[in-house]
Amino acid sequence: MFKSQEEEKTSSLFAKLFEESVKTPVEGEIVKGRVIAIRNKEAVIDINYKSEGRLSLEEFPNPDAIKVGDEVEVMFESVEGEDGTVVLSKRRADYQKCWDGLLASASEGSVIEGRIFKKVRGGFMADIGTEAFLPASLVDVKPVKNLDQFLGHVSKFVIVKINYKRRNIVVSRKDYLEREREEVKAKFLGTLELNQVVKGRVKNITDFGAFIDLGGIDGLLHITDISWGRVSHPSEILNLGDEIQVVVIGIDRENGKVSLGLKQITASPWEKVEEKFPIGSRVRGRVTNLLPYGAFVELEKGIEGLIHVSEFSWTKRINHPSEVVKVGDEVEVMVLNVDKTSRKLSLGLKQLDTNPWDSIADRFKKGDLVEGKIRNITDYGVFVELEPGIDGLIHVSDLSWTKKYASPAEMFKKGDVIKAKILEVDRENRKIALGQKQLSNDPWPELSRTLKTGTSLPGKVIKVVNFGVFVELENGLEGLVHVSEIPQNLAGKLESAFKPGQTLQVSVLSIDDDARRIALSLKSKE
Repeated sequence: MFKSQEEEKTSSLFAKLFEESVKTPVEGEIVKGRVIAIRNKEAVIDINYKSEGRLSLEEFPNPDAIKVGDEVEVMFESVEGEDGTVVLSKRRADYQKCWDGLLASASEGSVIEGRIFKKVRGGFMADIGTEAFLPASLVDVKPVKNLDQFLGHVSKFVIVKINYKRRNIVVSRKDYLEREREEVKAKFLGTLELNQVVKGRVKNITDFGAFIDLGGIDGLLHITDISWGRVSHPSEILNLGDEIQVVVIGIDRENGKVSLGLKQITASPWEKVEEKFPIGSRVRGRVTNLLPYGAFVELEKGIEGLIHVSEFSWTKRINHPSEVVKVGDEVEVMVLNVDKTSRKLSLGLKQLDTNPWDSIADRFKKGDLVEGKIRNITDYGVFVELEPGIDGLIHVSDLSWTKKYASPAEMFKKGDVIKAKILEVDRENRKIALGQKQLSNDPWPELSRTLKTGTSLPGKVIKVVNFGVFVELENGLEGLVHVSEIPQNLAGKLESAFKPGQTLQVSVLSIDDDARRIALSLKSKE
């Protein structure tokens, strides 16, 4: 019996619908199914395929709640066996849904919340809807000794790496904390103003200052801004954990830095320094520091002055302040200068005594004969102590009318008592010029007249130099035999050919009365 055209169309439509209803899903595809039976700790799932699939109840978060008729989403894994048994996985379906959902709403750099649930080699596993690896180095902003304390911890993380092929995710709690801190820091910086008084807690103390936690940012309290007075170390005034009030004295919004001041809470003691310590006033203070160039004296808290090394004594040469004072000494000083702008005070110690140079002309006059002990000898002269703190100088040129000395040490030694004549007294420059040759008349004019050019006479070698030989003549005057006036066979070996004390027969070449020079010769006349 033949079917009508209408019947054939209907039959073909039903066949097509049947084929579609039992179409084999693609492996890895997520399909919807319905629980049609529960037996032997398994759920039988109908996914509209020609055969059902079985699913272990352990794949459900709450197995006891599963009942016949429930709709579930599962992953089609494969078809096994001759009977075409379908292999399904709810766990993989859930993971895939989470992964797809995560990628749809997040990417590298995104912030996501999760729970640290397992410790693994090198870090933790965190549940962020799917599993993610949290390296131990990224669990906190500072090194952590006890990692177990983070197990079970719910926190926010930054996704730092997504491996799409391996479906791996690496997250960082450290990055989130740093990002959150920067946001809080920026917000807090926006509320700060210069000269604003804020509360803070001493968080850290270093040699150069202290870091103060202001509740959103750390500010630096430099050691110079802790007190108006001298502070050797911040720990002298501050302790860790101290709650203090400070003034905002600097804001660097670009670099997120804040400078703080503690001393600025009170008025500067320098404001009325000119009234408290007028120039010329005598005040008392305590020596706080010694340096090669002077001593610092604290007159009151926050006010220090400097006694320069030159202001210790009118007469003594002070090489270092420690020769006169030591740290902790109470001293009386005179205020010499006040510089309020630069916050500097110049002090003097010697000004408390009478300056002996003010009356020097009353005690020492030009032409006076004096006697004193040699205090020091230099190449240019001899210093003679006339009274404690008052020295006079005999220049090397004023030691003898006739003899020339390379150094006074040739005829004097330290401690010798000698006589001299005062040549000049300079009170302004605190100098007294002395002369020893002036104790007698100048013999040069008389002695030089006894010498005639061309005269041959004996002399004694007193010094050999590289340009010639100095010879003392019979009358006590000295002359020079220049190397050019020494026979050629001796001129090249002066030191070996001539010795001090040796007697030579010399002839007078010339006499310069103005320069007091006598030129001699050892060469015989042609």
